[in-house]
Amino acid sequence: MEDFKCFANRLRVITAFLALLMCATISCTGQSTPKRALLALSKTNHILAIVDPASLTILARIPVGEDPHEVVASADGKTAYVCIYGGGSLHELNVIDLVAQKPLLNIDTRPLYGPHDVSFVNGKAWFTAEGSKSIGRYDPATGKLDWSMGTGQDRTHMIYVSPDAKRIYTTNVSSGTVSILIDTLLQPGKMAPPNAKPHEDWTQTVVATARGSEGFDVSPDGKELWTASSEDGSISIIDLAAKKLSAKVDGKVNGANRLKFTPDGKQVFISSLQTGELTFFDAQSRKEIKRVKLGKGAAGILMDPLGNRAFVACSADNYIALIDLKTLEVMGRLDVGGVPDGLAWAVQQ
Repeated sequence: MEDFKCFANRLRVITAFLALLMCATISCTGQSTPKRALLALSKTNHILAIVDPASLTILARIPVGEDPHEVVASADGKTAYVCIYGGGSLHELNVIDLVAQKPLLNIDTRPLYGPHDVSFVNGKAWFTAEGSKSIGRYDPATGKLDWSMGTGQDRTHMIYVSPDAKRIYTTNVSSGTVSILIDTLLQPGKMAPPNAKPHEDWTQTVVATARGSEGFDVSPDGKELWTASSEDGSISIIDLAAKKLSAKVDGKVNGANRLKFTPDGKQVFISSLQTGELTFFDAQSRKEIKRVKLGKGAAGILMDPLGNRAFVACSADNYIALIDLKTLEVMGRLDVGGVPDGLAWAVQQ
């Protein structure tokens, strides 16, 4: 009898410990998602972390697929979309309920393989399908993939969709190009004919940059696109009105991974997975301002205009570095799990 009681007590202790461990691993803080939340992915732990940007407290860790790369929130801030990439071989978008802090559903993107980057515009999720050299679009209202277009370029990787959804920009890493896709059907002054087929009215302009062009951003005024090459460290600048390369800068940012403009458009941040440096450029003069060593490898960048700071995922170092936008120095660290990468804001409306 004593042996049985001892065993029962041990079992209760083990059960309690496992429950606590599960809470710590997934989401048991009991705190609701704030109106403005930071979303951060951990590739190693296969989780999406919901973070209070004020206190930097992790409010929830929600399980996602085996190779999460980029994340975006819906316009109302209540839902997140996570790309499950697998080097171009997987075919899932994970949909997360940010209010209930739980997985909602998994979208099978086949025949489009390798969803890597995602944007949410006009009520729809637009994503690159690297393994299929394409872009796809998911409509939450119908629960279907309702549009896609091939780029014909190798490793169509990152994506930007204009607020009016009339222009799409992508970097094609192995081809060393940028695709400029324009919906000619929806251009000002052009009426849609009866029985129009919108997917046939998109045009593509391919601009040569440099092999390894991956991270990119569009200037806040919408006039320029900057992209950095991981192979030769150069920065290519595209005039978006002219749809052509306007300048090329020897940025010496070898291993460049992500590139972001500051909210005021005055500076450009470039992270390097190879050197672990974050390099700052003046957007007008196109000259380097300074470099800061963050660790062994820096990746995803997210600007925080309200906090006057930037978050940089140091994937090789298993933490996120906080950068002061005024001093351009490291002001802290955040741990959301192993190999952090994709970052996004979710603002509830």
